[in-house]
Amino acid sequence: METRRNYAKVYFLGIGGIGMSALARYYMHEGCRVAGYDRTETPLTRALAEEGAIIHYEDDPELIPEDMRNAEDTIVVLTPAIPADHKEWAWLRDNGFHIEKRSQMLGHLSEGKLCMAVAGTHGKTTTSTLAAWLNHTAAKEGSAILGGISRNFNSNLSLGEGRRLVVEADEYDRSFLRLYPDVAVITATDADHLDIYGTAEVMKEAFEEFASQIKPGGALILKQGVEMKFDTTERNLYRYSCDCGGDFHAENISLIEGGHYRYDIVTPNSRIQGCRLGILGKVHIENSIAAVAMLWVAAKLEGKELDRKAIAEALDSFEGVKRRMEVYINTPKQVYIDDYAHHPEELRATIESLRGIFPGRRLLAIFQPHLYTRTRDFAAEFSEVLSLTDEVIMVPIYPARELPIEGVTSEMIGRNLTTKWQLVEREELAATLRTMDTDVVVTFGAGNIDAYCGAIYEVLKTKM
Repeated sequence: METRRNYAKVYFLGIGGIGMSALARYYMHEGCRVAGYDRTETPLTRALAEEGAIIHYEDDPELIPEDMRNAEDTIVVLTPAIPADHKEWAWLRDNGFHIEKRSQMLGHLSEGKLCMAVAGTHGKTTTSTLAAWLNHTAAKEGSAILGGISRNFNSNLSLGEGRRLVVEADEYDRSFLRLYPDVAVITATDADHLDIYGTAEVMKEAFEEFASQIKPGGALILKQGVEMKFDTTERNLYRYSCDCGGDFHAENISLIEGGHYRYDIVTPNSRIQGCRLGILGKVHIENSIAAVAMLWVAAKLEGKELDRKAIAEALDSFEGVKRRMEVYINTPKQVYIDDYAHHPEELRATIESLRGIFPGRRLLAIFQPHLYTRTRDFAAEFSEVLSLTDEVIMVPIYPARELPIEGVTSEMIGRNLTTKWQLVEREELAATLRTMDTDVVVTFGAGNIDAYCGAIYEVLKTKM
């Protein structure tokens, strides 16, 4: 491991984050000693501890392991979610430790690799995980550092032979500007993180800067309909869509058994026929096309050809990402799905997919808003898209890194819904659902609503 010098030990501030935990796993695999702090114990932190990481949950510099209190052999990795008044962060700064953000460490790891980066305000986790699985099974090479838990790998880290490295390029805090990929996908540039960027225009400029950092000779794969400045003098531009044309797109799409889809993928020089995606939802056809496009470009850069049969088999065996349209129950009497969507356009994509899979059935959405600022900025949009369902249960806002904002509550969304709704505490969800006549139920949110998926499942499975 090389950053400024060789460090034998890595200390993580915020080790339980999905991206941070992937890095922690990587460095443990590399033989480094790993420890860290996080605010609360979670299944991710418990898994890391079982794998050898030393983790504590109280902000106290005295709890930093004794053998990691030397700035000469220990590097610190910081998540942007750590508050400025964090005691351990202050102690580490004051004692001369080299501190880098997660995005900086990702930049270091990608040096010397064929970097395949997926950016966008939604769809990037599924797309990057698909690309990682296609590399692993069809190309038989490549590693990946992911922003979600792959159900195929049962991890957010995949390690393999070869130079290919798939990374999720996060726009939050401009983190993706630490990356210089060989091939990049941009799935969407919808306004988000306005607490960081201020305006949608400034955020779009950041995406354009990210695209400009693609290495000469590389390529940008841009979703059809997303407009942005991109200089094609030294780099290639390809467009992709589900069924709206472009260099990469699908044809002959048909809904088949169990809510799956069969389709052909058209590339600039070939057709991959009879693809069946292993997960539900038409929205994921588009994600699979972006992932295939990445492999097509990577193969082109390496002077290779795609193995079309292997690609089709890999798509069929893809099991998805935990909390991305994760199916708990799928029967004619009862359906329960959990989804990470927390932006209006993500909600729209999933709701429209579910309407396509389960036509004519009653859809109940349970939504936990994520962040006070996002709720404030997009309350009207959330109300509009959630009104596409038959009924809504609102859960109080998950604050994450934020303090409350006066007047900003889940009721801001609820009172403008045009469909039936109620406000329910997380702890009361299972009991509330027990008394309701349910059909298709989906939980939405990027906070901690997933902690109650098990209890919800236990109630709904009695109705199958």
